[in-house]
Amino acid sequence: MGVAYPWCEPPWPEKELPRDQLEDRIQELLGHVNTMVMATISKAGKPIASPIEFYADGLDLICLPDPGTPKLAAMQRDPEICCAIHMPYHGWQSGRGAQFFGKAEIIEPHAPGWDRGMEIFKWQPWMEDLGLDTSKPFERQIAKIVPDKILYTDVWLWKQGYHAKQTWLREG
Repeated sequence: MGVAYPWCEPPWPEKELPRDQLEDRIQELLGHVNTMVMATISKAGKPIASPIEFYADGLDLICLPDPGTPKLAAMQRDPEICCAIHMPYHGWQSGRGAQFFGKAEIIEPHAPGWDRGMEIFKWQPWMEDLGLDTSKPFERQIAKIVPDKILYTDVWLWKQGYHAKQTWLREG
């Protein structure tokens, strides 16, 4: 590792990234990927981890959970969730991702926030793939994930003198 990526060797920097730069890096990550693994709790109290497509609205995540699924039922029963988002991994030098901890807000069609969510989520390709009319979005619930805490990891931050693990907390 040291030959190609000498900055990956200890000692590692401990410095925190300024908040505005951290938010920018998180948003950039969210612009590169659109799938995550969402963890919820089942009715029996067991973890459920499911892959799901998402699109970002700032640091909030918008997804369309399928009606009648255990994932949707779990979010309705207990909105506390954790989501893991990551880039492809090709060794220590490529480690980059984020864990989002927060609440899932289920928004019914045409309720406040639904139109905005449907503007953010790229529903047209979904409907086209399913052979449905793409002239207007299908009317289904959306889930808006509002994070309270984000754990961001980016090993390249070492090269810039910052700790690879950064914590973002919602203000207020």
